[in-house]
Amino acid sequence: MSCDVFLDLLAREASAAEFEAPLLEARVAGADPGVLAELETTKLAALRVRSLLEHRARREAELAALFDTASDLAGLRGLDAVLEAIVRRARRLLGADVSYMTLTDDDRGDTCMRVTDGSVSAAFRSLRIPFGAGLAGLVAQTGTPYSTPDYFDDQRFRHRTYIDAAVQEEDLVAILGVPMRLGSRVIGVLFASNRSARPFVPEEVALLGSLAAHAAIAIDNARLLDETRAALEELSAANELIKARSAAVERAAQAHDRMTTLVVRGGGVQDVAEVIIDVLGGALLVRDAEGRRLAAVGAIGEPDDDIVAEAAAASRALGRAVQRGRLWIASIATGAETLGTIILRTPEAGELSASDQRILERGALVTALLLLFRRSVAEAEGRVRGELLDDLLTGRATDVDALRARARLVGVDLGAPHVLLVVRHDGDRQRAAFWAASYASAAGGLAAARGEEIVLLLPGLDPGAAARRVAKECGTALGTTATAGAVGPVQEAAEVAAAHREAGRCADALLALGRAGQGADAAELGFVGLLVGDGRDVTGFLTSALGPVMDYDGRRGTKLVRTLEVYFEAGGSLSRAAERLHVHVNTVTQRLDRVGKLLGERWQSPEHALEIQLALRLRRLTVPGDADGNRDGASG
Repeated sequence: MSCDVFLDLLAREASAAEFEAPLLEARVAGADPGVLAELETTKLAALRVRSLLEHRARREAELAALFDTASDLAGLRGLDAVLEAIVRRARRLLGADVSYMTLTDDDRGDTCMRVTDGSVSAAFRSLRIPFGAGLAGLVAQTGTPYSTPDYFDDQRFRHRTYIDAAVQEEDLVAILGVPMRLGSRVIGVLFASNRSARPFVPEEVALLGSLAAHAAIAIDNARLLDETRAALEELSAANELIKARSAAVERAAQAHDRMTTLVVRGGGVQDVAEVIIDVLGGALLVRDAEGRRLAAVGAIGEPDDDIVAEAAAASRALGRAVQRGRLWIASIATGAETLGTIILRTPEAGELSASDQRILERGALVTALLLLFRRSVAEAEGRVRGELLDDLLTGRATDVDALRARARLVGVDLGAPHVLLVVRHDGDRQRAAFWAASYASAAGGLAAARGEEIVLLLPGLDPGAAARRVAKECGTALGTTATAGAVGPVQEAAEVAAAHREAGRCADALLALGRAGQGADAAELGFVGLLVGDGRDVTGFLTSALGPVMDYDGRRGTKLVRTLEVYFEAGGSLSRAAERLHVHVNTVTQRLDRVGKLLGERWQSPEHALEIQLALRLRRLTVPGDADGNRDGASG
């Protein structure tokens, strides 16, 4: 059995259980141990890939919230406004009923409620919880995240009557709390909770932890600024020192603002690196998780890989930048995923100040968000567009208003006329899916990749032109032959499924006719279009094939159409046609010359003659008796 079966399972997004079937079948078939070992290895690799794909999908929602939070930090100066934004986003992203934040009071030995979102109880909003009491006190005391699907039934926590009463008055059941840290110190706890029982998965814990990190930075900045202002007022003797500290804090805030603003405006890793060096000086190198260079500023050389690897691991474990000689190394990471490393060589030997270390660490955080965002944005948008088009093609979603609302989120107006295209290709499927998603996004349409078929729904009125353009560009992008059939314009969402079937038949007809690599719609396929099209536009076909001749007969009272019928029935013999028409051979010749002037010189070519004969037969069926109703004329 071939290991390719696992690729097929990945392509159709099979469940984890289905990956066991190929191995079981091989065992039943008596495959040798080598084959079984290879299948087992491939299965494990495929399951890891499947897990990674699911993990990346979850990252999409996380990134949006983290970038919104970063934008708030850049745009909001008030601590309350920033903390409220973080709590609000924690509630929205985790789908929680209530989210809240407590801050640690070391002097009183407790943690007190600071910000809430979704709370209705005054008693709950004014809670002060001693260290070790309840879930909040345990997180504040230990600095460890805790979650419970049902707080009142969970005996891990020291329940206090007044705490339980406030929680019960808020009607909370499931609670997740994560610590907000500054170094090794816990300054507060961020919570997400629900009014019904539910477990919290590790990804949700990691995401809430990332938001808690933002909250800790905002609180730290505010506290540092307050301490600086107080010192300026109280300690005139230390005025210069306080000014330097204030400048350092403001410098850190400005650097953070510059970096987050860069990301919001579409900047890259190189731009962030240049901001860090502009603030700190020295030289800097950014590597990805595999050690490849992503950006560099200044002459840093090639640091020792073993030293960098050890320092990056230490930075990841400590959650801060670490020093190795003149090098400062910060791990670029988010959640459980390591994305790369930032390496800074300072201008002179010595340690960075605490605020400068935070600038470097914030640079690593912003770079992590940027790398995750750039990696996920294309996948996320392509998936949204593909799912919407799949719903239109299958008819699963019948609420037109909901479909249009979903389409507007990705910049598509389903109320406008569109053309639907089916592209047949034999290129790489993953590459084809990426091309289709990028092409549809640029054109303001939708795309879905299904095996060796690409389906596109694009704004426009000319399906034939769109088909030719797509066949050419898709073939060039994939380095193979792409054949496109098109239908349109499509005006309603309900028409998409039927249009898909007809466009597929157009593409198949092109392949059957030996026209691989081309694009066309049913109307351009001539009489073949009558066979593949749902419209069956007989009148349009007759007009296309015989229109000028029929119009001439109608205006002049001649019998050119009848002459054509008899000419083809006589096998192209002028003499036999003249005999049957009871006219001279010259008359037949003159009439056919007139036909040539009306239909073009190539009207007797095999392809055109076949269409004309089919049109004559269809006319005889649709206009009975008309073929003999005109007078014989001496000339055409």
